[in-house]
Amino acid sequence: MSQTTEAPRPAATTHRAKTKPVLSEGKRAERRLGLLLCAPAAIVMLAVTGWPIIYSVWLSLQRYDLRFPAKQEFVGLDNYATVLSNGYWWTAFGTTALITVISVVIELFLGMALALIMHRTLVGRGLVRTVSLIPYGIVTVVAAFSWKFAWTPSTGYLATLVGPNTAVLTEKASALSAIVLAEVWKTTPFMALLLMAGLALVPDDLLKAASMDGAGAWQRFTKVMLPVMKPAILVALLFRTLDAFRIFDNIFILTGGSQGTGSVSMQTYDNLIRGLNLGIGSTMSVLIFIAVAIIAFVFIKVFGTAAPGSDTGRR
Repeated sequence: MSQTTEAPRPAATTHRAKTKPVLSEGKRAERRLGLLLCAPAAIVMLAVTGWPIIYSVWLSLQRYDLRFPAKQEFVGLDNYATVLSNGYWWTAFGTTALITVISVVIELFLGMALALIMHRTLVGRGLVRTVSLIPYGIVTVVAAFSWKFAWTPSTGYLATLVGPNTAVLTEKASALSAIVLAEVWKTTPFMALLLMAGLALVPDDLLKAASMDGAGAWQRFTKVMLPVMKPAILVALLFRTLDAFRIFDNIFILTGGSQGTGSVSMQTYDNLIRGLNLGIGSTMSVLIFIAVAIIAFVFIKVFGTAAPGSDTGRR
């Protein structure tokens, strides 16, 4: 009885599969230029942010309460165990995640619609873009106070529309809705601005060719425009997700974290500034930093080569 054996794979083929692609001279020169241009900003950012991050990590390993300075001591990871086993932290984490997901999804759809309007407007294009970007130009605290006055019973116009005896900011569900509405109103223009930059990358000739092939408006949008815009969409989603997860201003002004609307940033503020507990507050700051880093890592890994800075193709 004959027996067949699989021929061993040539060593050269395996070696080629594991080696990195060889970059062209133009690609290497482009990367060197990019590193040189980014180096000054990177050095300044490291100098400005490096020490606060290191000091926060050091404080998070200490029992450091300014009300009892004589009791300061090194406690290792005890502060992390205290925070991660606390229900208030996870409640705030869930509230933050809920606000982040809902606001970013709404902003993506509204921002895309606004970007298409600004991109296709032929008459008064400058006026349309200026008016659309006004909310993003207003300071967040000022905008939050305007929303608070609008929702104030008996004096606010939005409170009057909802009902004369309705206090929106005193109920959890309605207060969270008001916070999400304020976030969406404020940052949708930023999302639209990034998406409009992606729309500029779509070649008109490609759209005309698709139209001549019989593609309708929806097919041109989903089959031609969205694939070309994918890097811009991912940049917009990444920036807004990271920003939304650190939400503080709107919650601080509208509800002060009451009615179960507190975010992780509000919890950190309460412990660090109001409670003067530098150890616990710094621990929460480090945990927020880790969460933000994980979100960025997931975006880069999940979306692969479409993510910014991950292009390894040859030129």
